[in-house]
Amino acid sequence: METSALSRKLRTLVLLAIPAVTAGSLPMDWAQQPSFGWAATNPALTRLEGPSARYRIDKDKSRFIVKAFAGGFLSAFAHDHTIAIREFSGEADFTYGTVEPGSLQITIRAGSLAVTDKVSEKDRQQIEATMRDEVLEISKHPDITFRSSGVSASKTGEGQYQARISGELTLHGVSRPLTIAARLEFGDNSLRAQGGFNLKQSSFGIKPVSIAGGTIRVKDELKFTFDIVAHP
Repeated sequence: METSALSRKLRTLVLLAIPAVTAGSLPMDWAQQPSFGWAATNPALTRLEGPSARYRIDKDKSRFIVKAFAGGFLSAFAHDHTIAIREFSGEADFTYGTVEPGSLQITIRAGSLAVTDKVSEKDRQQIEATMRDEVLEISKHPDITFRSSGVSASKTGEGQYQARISGELTLHGVSRPLTIAARLEFGDNSLRAQGGFNLKQSSFGIKPVSIAGGTIRVKDELKFTFDIVAHP
């Protein structure tokens, strides 16, 4: 009788232990993430419970600019040009509290570049046509892409970081390494990134535009600046 009673007690303990063991064996990331309701889409809760977040670029609230500089013997009679990138998209993943590890990918529609200088409509159309057809050759290379390979960052204030984003830029069908310097600022429901980089057209198989036998030309180096806003 004593053996039978002991067996019953053991079976009872095993049955009581099964739910606890099962719950403890759930994958950690699955158990931590809400699966339905308002909690699944609440950014504040996601920040508390997840180690990182994905931000998508808000094109309408962002600015991406290219500066082309005049050169050559008669450069004093030419003009520098400011070019706006109108169509671009991308995503960034950053780790809370440290930023790194992180990642960034951006795609630019090469045909969306537009001159913003105060020039005649005729000149604007001619410059943009040359840029699209002769410089960027958008029929062959419609997209310009950047994909990061590493991110390093140092904290400069509450929710603020100075970052260096290394990766590969593909332009005009040619890929080259590129490092972007950026100031990052994290808000409750947004990420703002400001910074820039320079590149040489010749590094990507592009011959800088020149006219009048080369006495007026666009300098090889271009300057890019950005002020990008993104949301989770």
